[in-house]
Amino acid sequence: MSYLRGFIPWLVFAGVGSFGWQWGALAALVVSVGLLIADRAAGLSFGSRLLEYGTIVYFVALAALAFARPHSDLRLYGGALSMGWLALIAWVSLAVRRPFTMAIARRMAPPEVWHTPLFRRINVVLTAAWALSFTLCAAAQAVITAEQLGTFASLALQIAGFVLPARFTAWYPDRARARFLREQSGARPDLQEA
Repeated sequence: MSYLRGFIPWLVFAGVGSFGWQWGALAALVVSVGLLIADRAAGLSFGSRLLEYGTIVYFVALAALAFARPHSDLRLYGGALSMGWLALIAWVSLAVRRPFTMAIARRMAPPEVWHTPLFRRINVVLTAAWALSFTLCAAAQAVITAEQLGTFASLALQIAGFVLPARFTAWYPDRARARFLREQSGARPDLQEA
């Protein structure tokens, strides 16, 4: 579950934001910076941290806006904006060939696999799954808000937007490694799955 660590600021925003979106944004910003500092203290490099940097940029901008205009109608679209920003981070990380999940996976995988094609491929697929989930959730959140479908629908969607790609993240790497090993051993994948 350490891959969810990068999303802690977003969860803080959702929780504290119920007391005021400006306080949620400020709390999430503090947590974001704290997590980045903790990573550095643990010896992790600042490179390849697009999720963390993107999160900090988002909450700096959101906190500034929320304190300047606390009654802005944008506060109603917090879920859509958050998911949209996460989608942007994920798609950009793929475009610059630094899938955001690689930094997370390096916490769990041994260093000798970090530069293998399989490790890279797994993280491209995982990041694409998260990007797609965030994109679909952002669009759906915008519709839920515009149509005033309620907090329950919004909350259910946000939970699904994290749970589904998290389950895929837990399942896919083992399957990809098993398939890779079958291919390396010369076994035909189509016969193995029959």
